[in-house]
Amino acid sequence: MTCDGTADAQRSGTPPPRRVLVAGPAGVGKTTLARRVEQAAGLPHTELDALFHGPGWTQQPGFVDAVERFTREPAWTTEWSYTTQLGDLLVRRADTLVFLDHRAVRHMARLVLRTVRRSVHHSELWNGNVEPPLWTFFGNPDHIVRWGWRGRARIRARVAAAERERPGLRVVRLRSQREVDAWVRGLVRTP
Repeated sequence: MTCDGTADAQRSGTPPPRRVLVAGPAGVGKTTLARRVEQAAGLPHTELDALFHGPGWTQQPGFVDAVERFTREPAWTTEWSYTTQLGDLLVRRADTLVFLDHRAVRHMARLVLRTVRRSVHHSELWNGNVEPPLWTFFGNPDHIVRWGWRGRARIRARVAAAERERPGLRVVRLRSQREVDAWVRGLVRTP
């Protein structure tokens, strides 16, 4: 997997990213990076969680149609999630896949801290939904912290498959916050 930034790609004659898909397990910072890409490169960000989650953690009607619409646009950035509902739609339409492959300790620390903060403050996430009480970690096998841990191997396999199946896809693997920051600094704002 490559780790070169946009500035390096441009020096080599490769066009800058226009359709950026950010991959990684739950809680690693996909949405945060997608927002930074929007700011740095001017690529509109659409948050998939906001499109997907309706009241009571139900799937919003029209989710797939909404994703279908925005990914037809010439420029966008979003998180790689909901493959059960979307199949390979996102990766087929992306020109750049950014894989946040942080060390397990860093990833899990971020996820646990975020989950605790949201739970303690009853932060509204999407359409009135809030994190469940912290004690649900012990009884719910799909608790977000457990989901994030299990997702580490799953997303690695998904990224490797995308790299094999889509040879023209630019894959950028970022293993640390320093690499993330350097890559974002290399982005060029689109007109």
